[in-house]
Amino acid sequence: RHRSPLFFMTQDIQQACQILHSGGVIAYATEAVFGLGCDPDNEAAVHKLLQIKLRPIEKGLILIAAEWQQLIPYLDVSSLSHEQLQRALNSWPGPYTWVFPAKMTTPKWLTGEFSSLAVRVSAHPQVRALCHSYGKPLVSTSANLTTYPACRTEHEVRLQLGERIDYILPGNVGANSNPSEIRDVITNQLFRAG
Repeated sequence: RHRSPLFFMTQDIQQACQILHSGGVIAYATEAVFGLGCDPDNEAAVHKLLQIKLRPIEKGLILIAAEWQQLIPYLDVSSLSHEQLQRALNSWPGPYTWVFPAKMTTPKWLTGEFSSLAVRVSAHPQVRALCHSYGKPLVSTSANLTTYPACRTEHEVRLQLGERIDYILPGNVGANSNPSEIRDVITNQLFRAG
């Protein structure tokens, strides 16, 4: 019996969610490149992801979500003006990452040496489906070893990271050629051009 691609996508996402629940690290397609993700609240999973990528914990990480509501528990928006908050909200969903003040309760393994956290509401349909199914944001860092080029296909992920990660969610990256633009939500300062 022929199964629709949507069925496979749902099945793949369910499998990815099971792996995330068990503390695994997955690779998944985003707007521009494949990302590495894990449960942001699972310290062991985040350390595993950093180890795979050879990324120092001090640098901090990005959280990616299906909607703004998923990010609120991690962020302190009390010091933001209405305009500052709207600037970020109006850019989403899309390939824009904003650095927000983090709540005191946000784990240091996410913020690194900073008191802020970089977050994004993705426009990528598969990322949105994944975060919706999982019910929370995911850590999102480009799927590559530090100093290596970011992977844009499942095949490249397999070649670079193959045995190190627990699951590659089948999917295609979006049309963007560069990783997301990163700006400070308060000052609008550009940290990384998109």
